[in-house]
Amino acid sequence: MSGESQTLSGPDLARGIAVDDLTEGGPLLGQAHGEAVILVRQGEEVFAIGAQCTHYGGPLAEGLVVGDTVRCPWHHACFSLRTGEAVKAPALNPIACYQVVRDGDLVRVGDKLPAPELRPGTPRPAVEPAGAVVVGAGAAGAAAVEALRRGGFAGSITLLGAEPPGPVDRPNLSKDYLAGNAPAEWIPLRDPVFYEQIGVELLVGDPARALDLNGRRVLLESGRAIGWDSLLLATGAQARRLTIPGADRPEVHTLRTLADSRAIIARVTEAKRAVVVGASFIGLEVAASLRARGVDVDVVAPDRVPLRRILGDEVGAFVRGLHEAKGVRFHFGRKPAAFHDRAVELDDGSRLECDFVVLGVGVEPRVELAAGAGLAVDNGVAVNEYLEAAAGVWAAGDVARYPDHRSGKPVRIEQWLVAERMGQAAPRNMLGAHQPYLDVPLF
Repeated sequence: MSGESQTLSGPDLARGIAVDDLTEGGPLLGQAHGEAVILVRQGEEVFAIGAQCTHYGGPLAEGLVVGDTVRCPWHHACFSLRTGEAVKAPALNPIACYQVVRDGDLVRVGDKLPAPELRPGTPRPAVEPAGAVVVGAGAAGAAAVEALRRGGFAGSITLLGAEPPGPVDRPNLSKDYLAGNAPAEWIPLRDPVFYEQIGVELLVGDPARALDLNGRRVLLESGRAIGWDSLLLATGAQARRLTIPGADRPEVHTLRTLADSRAIIARVTEAKRAVVVGASFIGLEVAASLRARGVDVDVVAPDRVPLRRILGDEVGAFVRGLHEAKGVRFHFGRKPAAFHDRAVELDDGSRLECDFVVLGVGVEPRVELAAGAGLAVDNGVAVNEYLEAAAGVWAAGDVARYPDHRSGKPVRIEQWLVAERMGQAAPRNMLGAHQPYLDVPLF
């Protein structure tokens, strides 16, 4: 999604290279047919694939080869060396895969091979459901519908999104897009044509209002009812708001959706001063992005350094210094007491003048549908090790509270990559694999 062009370097692999120049399991960067390519030797086999991760363009030549896969060093996307297929999030698109020609002691990169198709296939006997519904078009939901098709599911699939345009690159909403460095066309994960091609009905702007578990139906706001044999709840989380005077003022923003990010960008066209409440990841990303747009930023947070509870005092102090060098002003040990017209009142009585406010005070799992249907809810939708909440019902992503197989304790992790990988894991069990979710969470 970065749209960056490839820089070509290294040997011309189309002309050939000595097999002995390839290190076992070590990617070699070169070029072939005008594109950056890496060669990987595994025993007697040699693979040739594209050199850039399809997520954000990470250098796969610096990645880790594990079995017949290579993993991006930036965000750990995983690709098959044999087919180029993206087998683990966060990458969704495959990388190019090339024919490898052996000519005595030389190995050459030949023609580009066809990309693996992702389309409805012929039903397999092991696949029981006739229809699947995924509620929530965030990271987990978007990954899930593709994983269903990749797993051979040939039945109907409906993806329900609460807001248009559907699945978007949510981490970018507080980063490059908010800063003005990412064009709008980078933000959607897929376009409607893609979903048509893989046979997924994408419905946005008509959110689910209730679940009928006995009748196996999802009831939408419009009154429409959609039946299902398998249901995945990927409703995610919503930004937490404060319950102090003035919190409902129109100039007090949260940042969770594309509409939220666009609303803040619209403010910036006229506003010059902002207060950000919260000094964790979202708050700091917003502060940095607003400074990139020339907005004066004050950050209010109750702790003594940013990210202290997550990364500790030393790293927190380093992060603080980076932001202060860019002009961000911090007010630690303070909380907002009220929001006024063009000012935030703090709990010590002081006031910060501003044109608008952005709240970065955490999120809450969206469990209303699950609770209304009688599913077990405890800081999220409770699922077992197979991500199953009830017979025929699964949950994944920010809303799912699952048993961590290392500690045995239930956990709920609010992280994009974890949500995508859960969204890829749940469909395997929807199709009968009965595999426990064992992925190690990483950030």
